[in-house]
Amino acid sequence: MRSPKDFFQPLAVGAPEPLRQIPFRPSRMIHFFDPGNEKMAAKVPGMVGTADVLCGNLEDAIAADRKEVARAGLVRIAREVDFGDTQLWTRVNSLDSPWVLDDLLTLVTEVGDRLDVIMVPKVEGPEDIHYVDRLLAQLEARAGLRRPLLVHALLETASGVAQVEEIALASPRMQGISLGPADLAASRRMKTTRVGGGHPGYLVRTDPTGESLTEGRTTYQQDLWHYTVARMVDACVRAGILPYYGPFGDIRDTVACEDQFRNAYLLGCVGAWSLHPAQIAIARKVFSPDAAEVAWARRVIAAMGDGTGAVMLDGKMQDDATVKQCQVVVALADDLAARDPELAAAYKEAGE
Repeated sequence: MRSPKDFFQPLAVGAPEPLRQIPFRPSRMIHFFDPGNEKMAAKVPGMVGTADVLCGNLEDAIAADRKEVARAGLVRIAREVDFGDTQLWTRVNSLDSPWVLDDLLTLVTEVGDRLDVIMVPKVEGPEDIHYVDRLLAQLEARAGLRRPLLVHALLETASGVAQVEEIALASPRMQGISLGPADLAASRRMKTTRVGGGHPGYLVRTDPTGESLTEGRTTYQQDLWHYTVARMVDACVRAGILPYYGPFGDIRDTVACEDQFRNAYLLGCVGAWSLHPAQIAIARKVFSPDAAEVAWARRVIAAMGDGTGAVMLDGKMQDDATVKQCQVVVALADDLAARDPELAAAYKEAGE
């Protein structure tokens, strides 16, 4: 175990000093694209400003014989496209693959100054983050980078969930963690072939009201991912990093996608993955506080004054705990409004 005194020292001579606090930038949606697909790559410049994060994917969705093409495509896109306030992330190949070392060597040394975050898939424990942490420091020193690249872990294995707290605290580079439901389902031997979302067989049933065990009993579908998301959120909050829901695979079912995203939002996630442009709008809607909710939160804060004691507002009791809840909503709204003129206008109108 490293000494806490050494935790914020560079892991390689000449590497930039680690950050002491992870900056919060809007990342309501992490939109994935295949940088080796010419048609998809051509759309990237037009998506700048539309998506908070654009993530060049090098891992599972990229066929083995196209790994080098995708990597080269990402280098070209990073060099040629002006991303402005939109963040450029990448998901590299898993640490047990033959491609990940070339991913890191190439990307950090050639376009490390253009990348914001590197996603590491299938993180099993803190040792995986320690390995990436040291390697990135060495490559940053070689490339002469002045700011450290951040690391985002994907929670896709039962081992990762069992050690999520240690993973979250493994490095000052840790930016956040995303839930990867499909790989996690396989790791846990869950009997579902869906990518995120619920399952009609995972339910509770009301008690019988008479002698019949079948008639008049209502069923309610449950959330397969509630426990994991809640535990991931707690681990991230403890470490001062950001939690995200991952992909929702049924592109056509925009209603269920919105429901799943909202569940994650209410539990504390700051964003989700988008696999199709239609899901970008869903994530923007869900992970941006509603204008009426923001206006109400501002009323509560104003009515509470110094934040102590208790007041009645529209028949509802407000105290120091509700003020803290309202401050979370208002802080998020202010951060988003600073970068989103439409939201800024909506929040202003609702408060008038």
